[in-house]
Amino acid sequence: MDAFAISMSGMDVEWQRLQVIAQNIASMNTSRTGPAGYLPRKLVSGPATGFNRLVDQGLAPRQGAMRSDRAPQGVAVYEIAEVTGGVREVYDPRHPDADETGYVTYPAISQAEEMTLMVKTSRAYEANMVAMSAALQMYSAALQIGRQS
Repeated sequence: MDAFAISMSGMDVEWQRLQVIAQNIASMNTSRTGPAGYLPRKLVSGPATGFNRLVDQGLAPRQGAMRSDRAPQGVAVYEIAEVTGGVREVYDPRHPDADETGYVTYPAISQAEEMTLMVKTSRAYEANMVAMSAALQMYSAALQIGRQS
């Protein structure tokens, strides 16, 4: 059942990434940035088991079968990091958050980039669902073969 666990971990990571993207898009026009306000976020993910550890230990034992403690374990969220840097300034002297020169500071969030990342993330989520479905079909076929024997 490792295929299910790996696909589930991928789906979980991509679901969390979609939540971060949605939060960024919803906060695009938040006029308070910095320590007291909103800064854009990004989800940092990677393999749940370090690749170097797998290589150092060797993926497969001498008999040729993969050991479960050495098998890849899917992916994990490392952190949700705040993206520091750019802000966008809009001249609006009537805005309550305008500075003395009349500019309002917003987080530097590009809606086009966030939407592109959302499409990419939803495709990754979908690919994990397809992989899970294929694993289920293989397990079902194996059970059918076992019943016929």
